[in-house]
Amino acid sequence: MRTVPGPTDHVVVVGAGLAGLAAALHLLGAGRRVTVLEREAGPGGRAGRLEVDGYRLDTGPTVLTMPHLADEAFAAVGDSLYRRVDLIPLHPAYRALFADGSRLDVHTDGDAMEDEVRRFAGGAEAAGYRRLRRWLERVYRAQMRRFIDTNFDSPLQLLTPDLARLAALGGFGRLGPRIGSFVSDPRLRRVFSFQSLYAGVAPARALAAYAVIAYMDTVAGVWFPKGGMHALPRAMADAAAGAGARLCWSAEVNALERPAGRVRAVRLASGERIVCDAVVLTPDLPVVHRLLGRAPRRPVPLRHSPSAVVLHAGTDRTWPQLAHHTLSFGTAWERTFEELTRTGELMSDPSLLITRPTTHDPSLAPDGRHLHYVLAPCPNTATGPSADSWRDGLGPRYRDSLLAELERRGLDGFGASLEREVLVTPADWTAQGHAAGSPFSVSHTFAQTGPFRPRNLVRGAENVVLAGCGTTPGVGVPTVLISGKLAAARLTGSRHTPPPWPERRRATDEPS
Repeated sequence: MRTVPGPTDHVVVVGAGLAGLAAALHLLGAGRRVTVLEREAGPGGRAGRLEVDGYRLDTGPTVLTMPHLADEAFAAVGDSLYRRVDLIPLHPAYRALFADGSRLDVHTDGDAMEDEVRRFAGGAEAAGYRRLRRWLERVYRAQMRRFIDTNFDSPLQLLTPDLARLAALGGFGRLGPRIGSFVSDPRLRRVFSFQSLYAGVAPARALAAYAVIAYMDTVAGVWFPKGGMHALPRAMADAAAGAGARLCWSAEVNALERPAGRVRAVRLASGERIVCDAVVLTPDLPVVHRLLGRAPRRPVPLRHSPSAVVLHAGTDRTWPQLAHHTLSFGTAWERTFEELTRTGELMSDPSLLITRPTTHDPSLAPDGRHLHYVLAPCPNTATGPSADSWRDGLGPRYRDSLLAELERRGLDGFGASLEREVLVTPADWTAQGHAAGSPFSVSHTFAQTGPFRPRNLVRGAENVVLAGCGTTPGVGVPTVLISGKLAAARLTGSRHTPPPWPERRRATDEPS
């Protein structure tokens, strides 16, 4: 594994999202001095927090899987995720509601899910689910260490026995047909393949290897941090501060001093200059490229994932058919992905993710009130309507159509129940600096995956390392946490989790 040459004693991490905080904790655990610079007033990045009249909104991801990856970062400084954050396992992980009126609770316990599939679709499909679950576990084992949790220096690193295992598992076929080889019910196929949208690719075209995301969602388990997802970056920031990091809020970086190809200092918009030995950059790629003064040349331009409209709805009631996470599927499926990724049209028959965090933490809303997060995938601004279109009237119109669709699907009186709302559209993602108006960054096509994804080492800037969803290994909370660890390894030379923090910081201590 290539590492950054020269001294790396003092590292500046730009961005206090999950990737930056993971990098900071792993660097601290390896004995580096760390300064974290964040343009916002607190930690979180995409996993931020917005407070509106007593409603506490998570502005980014709402689904937490693979929490042990976060715990690795805490463990690097002798701390523990489980001591700092109250994690609630979700049962069911999801509830799936279908256009024909049927309902499926998605359990991560194998026996419970087999029983549920048998009730839902019969014994043959239950047996198919068991085979699918074993396959998902094998796909995960074949990929995790060699293809996800690893720093690539060359595509030749793919040539391992695990590559042959993944090929033998059908990992280089297409996801949709592969899932269909285990379960024939089209509703079940959706439950185990919709996750490819996280990667920005339709199931019919996604590599079957991306079933690893379905493994995380439907086998490994889904958790909810009490206090909302923002509790995770807040706890990571507290652990970093307790381990000696300097955390600077409202500190926007506007320049890197880079004589002779090596960054010597970071300049803030305030005029402050911070001397350093190395830099970890976690903003979106357009911001990174602006700071570096150029974007790397690629034979084909980067393609970005679809975007999303999010309606944060504070209501005076809720609906019993909703679980913590509810997938509401429309009738259309293939056409939906065609609209999102190719034609650039808004979904004519949308599939929606509805999250109700007050299911497990009523304190996120005023007494007697409820919080609902409705996510509707939509084309990004390179494929579909522009940011200006969303800003100039499309946003409010789409909000009205979304409310009408929710009511048609059984959430009677949803519009009338609204007390507070925040609508987020691709115009807002664009304003935050996300390329193509998408918070999901660069899509996971074959040419943008593994060693072909934008690398975390920067040509011409020998002491700069990237982390975040735009670089390796990719999009999603688990992979972003890994990206921070991989960035730290480029600076420390450590392939695995660093040893625990020195004795002055033990996991049994009280939080800082």
